[in-house]
Amino acid sequence: MTTLPPKDWLHANPQVRTIRVAASDLNGQPRGKRVPTRFAHKVVEDGTRFPLSALNLDIWGEDIDDSPLVFETGDADGVLRPTERGFMPMPWLSAPTGLLPIWMFHEDGRPFDGDPRHALRAVVDRYKALGLTPVVAVELEFFLIDDSGKSLQVPLSPRSGKRRKAAEILSIRALDAFDQFFTDLYDACEAMDIPADTAISEAGLGQFEINLMHQDDALRAADDAWLFKMLVKGLARSHGFAASFMAKPYEDYAGSGLHVHFSVLDKDGRNIFDDGGPKGTDVLRHAIAGCLTALPDSMLIFAPHANSYDRLVPDNHAPTGIAWAYENRTAAIRVPAGASAARRIEHRVAGGDVNPYLHLAAVLGAALTGIEDKVEPPAPITGSAYALDLPQVPNTWADAITAFDTSDRIKRIFAPMLIQNLLMTKRQEMHYMAELTPQEQVEIYLDTV
Repeated sequence: MTTLPPKDWLHANPQVRTIRVAASDLNGQPRGKRVPTRFAHKVVEDGTRFPLSALNLDIWGEDIDDSPLVFETGDADGVLRPTERGFMPMPWLSAPTGLLPIWMFHEDGRPFDGDPRHALRAVVDRYKALGLTPVVAVELEFFLIDDSGKSLQVPLSPRSGKRRKAAEILSIRALDAFDQFFTDLYDACEAMDIPADTAISEAGLGQFEINLMHQDDALRAADDAWLFKMLVKGLARSHGFAASFMAKPYEDYAGSGLHVHFSVLDKDGRNIFDDGGPKGTDVLRHAIAGCLTALPDSMLIFAPHANSYDRLVPDNHAPTGIAWAYENRTAAIRVPAGASAARRIEHRVAGGDVNPYLHLAAVLGAALTGIEDKVEPPAPITGSAYALDLPQVPNTWADAITAFDTSDRIKRIFAPMLIQNLLMTKRQEMHYMAELTPQEQVEIYLDTV
């Protein structure tokens, strides 16, 4: 599907009466404005403005205490301009509405370093400077949830009127139970030009996974994941239940992950991980080593919330040991089997609650660091990673914050402003989350992440 220029999209969709302009904050929350269509041309031509601090709010949408972006600098505005994505419909709303993704710049045109989309752009630019292009695919897991009562449960099937209280891995019946929702979801993805591929049922209650097709534009892949999360949550509400990407809504069942597959093309379009056989090239191993080395320091990106750490337990489909392997889903870094031309890395650590822009920046940035430094990884493991004595990822929010704060590797990937803003955000959230019961925490995360 060809993306129309914003002005052409508005002319081609006269039924649209209002638009939303939205940018991602550090938590992946859409921040923006509602604009009548008759004034949309001003946003398209001149951009819009809101405070720089709006991309650095906590999970409740509150300012960060003592942030230099707020009172210290007069809560100054940034200028937000349309991304190359252009307009798209918002099929989960009853009134025809257009969504225009935007990102933040300074008054003089410089990218705002606190914008997570610019963080990923900076990593992609480093690849481009070396004549390299990442090819990325994202797999997203989520739950369909009835949150109308005192406790969370699987929604009633619109087809049968029954509530199936069991995990159903790869169950066609589970997919068919919510057939109309998935039909509407795929239609909406088509309308929004989100390349949704296979859907499966997963190991949790009412849990599903949808894969997004691989593409050689990492920014667009992150856009797709960000927009997909927005779409799934909005569409589920229009069907009478909730959808959530929170890491662990049910204590006794597996949580939701967000896995990313990536390879790297050279200037001639050749996959630099492909050696013609199953093992892959030296560069593949260097990229793996970069990812493994950066794992402990990156956990604040891969597990950004209090609930994230409930998912990271052994023997529960979430990697906790720092290791890699061929065709082994217990390892943090997996090299899938298949045709050598498609040789790639699967990064399996992150939860579904991540910010896709920061997530891809952390993964691709770590891989590039390994490639640049020609780092060698340890030997690949065999068997269950959970049964081996492996170094472990941080298993508490506090430890992840400390690792992120003290990391030289993180400083090679992210701008100092973004690092500081994220640290201030997570320390504030950790302070106030400690005052809430687990149920109150779930209520916060259910609709946000």
